[in-house]
Amino acid sequence: MKKTYNIEVDCANCANLMEDATKKTEGIKDACVNFMTQKMIVEFEDGVDEKKTMKAVLKNCKKVEDDCDIEL
Repeated sequence: MKKTYNIEVDCANCANLMEDATKKTEGIKDACVNFMTQKMIVEFEDGVDEKKTMKAVLKNCKKVEDDCDIEL
C-alpha cells in the first residue's frame, strides 16, 4: 500500500537524508521525499500497522532534522 504525507523539511539535503532514514525503517518497502512539494510517498510492506510504522518513521526523521514534521 502506498500513502502520501505532507511534511515539513527545511532543505533538499535533509529531505534526502529523511528519505534514507525512512527506507531503513522496519515495515517500509520504499519511500520518496520531495523537498519542492513538501510531500513524502511511503510504500508499506504487506500487513504492517501503518500508524505504528509512521511513528517510527517520524522518530527516525527527527534524528536527521529535529524540527521536521510529518502530518500523520
